[in-house]
Amino acid sequence: MTATALAVALSLVSAVAYATAAVAQERLASRSTGSGLMRLLGSGAWWGTVLLNATGALLHVIALKYGPLTVVQPLGALTLVAAVPLGARLAGRRVGAVEWRGTALTLTGLAAILVTASGAAPDDVLSTPEAIGVAGVTVALTGLLAWPGARPGLRHATASGFTSGVASALTQTVTVAATDHSAPLLSLQVTGVAVLVASLAAGGLLLSQTAYRGGLGAPLAVVTLANPLAAAVIGLVLLGERLRGGPAGVLAALAGAGLASWGVVLLTRATPTPSAPEPATEAHPVAAVLALNREQATPERVVVPRQTDRGRLTRL
Repeated sequence: MTATALAVALSLVSAVAYATAAVAQERLASRSTGSGLMRLLGSGAWWGTVLLNATGALLHVIALKYGPLTVVQPLGALTLVAAVPLGARLAGRRVGAVEWRGTALTLTGLAAILVTASGAAPDDVLSTPEAIGVAGVTVALTGLLAWPGARPGLRHATASGFTSGVASALTQTVTVAATDHSAPLLSLQVTGVAVLVASLAAGGLLLSQTAYRGGLGAPLAVVTLANPLAAAVIGLVLLGERLRGGPAGVLAALAGAGLASWGVVLLTRATPTPSAPEPATEAHPVAAVLALNREQATPERVVVPRQTDRGRLTRL
């Protein structure tokens, strides 16, 4: 198995772990009333979802060791795809036509991206000045996007996606530098950049929480799409990653990105008709994959946030 194939396989399992945890958490949270937070903390099922989230994050980090950013980060959209059948099964309904169409478009687009972006295992890393510079630019851009004004949801979602994508790029630098012994574990390139990763990841999570106050659909799509875009820019500009096939490959990658984006938007906006009556408070599970802080929830519901690529949930 090639390094890129291994990265893709790890990303697939990571997406399934994230999606399973998200759907389970959403259902557990939606059924908690009153002192639901303490009930969740005392629930073995909830701690099982925490373990699934941690597994997904670990697999994602390992995938970044073996695959380029232009391959690993777009695969974060598979979390939404995996949540469609899982959520439908738990809700006792069939997958809707819009969901099938969104899934097909997302998978087709990701396939085009994988064909053009496939490459060797990453061996280049950001230098410490480059990492600090990238983090500084990200913080400045985030400050501009988070400035009070019109359409705060979409602006905060964009900032969340960019921040999380940069965190993933810096995670790859830490992982590669630490595992190939190009830098000591206690060096600034490893420990210092790791601190930047933690800060940016936390910032991305907080931004996503703010983004969803006005609704989930459009902000969720923006987070899911901005994350791989930011990581891809860093990979192509600073890490020497290349698209295969020359100009034709670039066009194919752009077409794939467009199809995947369309599919993600359909998945986040899908509102299927259930096969059997459901409680009025039951939310569509896909909408909770990358955003468990549902502002539409009733005051009695307690939603437990989790780490999230794609945002969902904002993940590394």
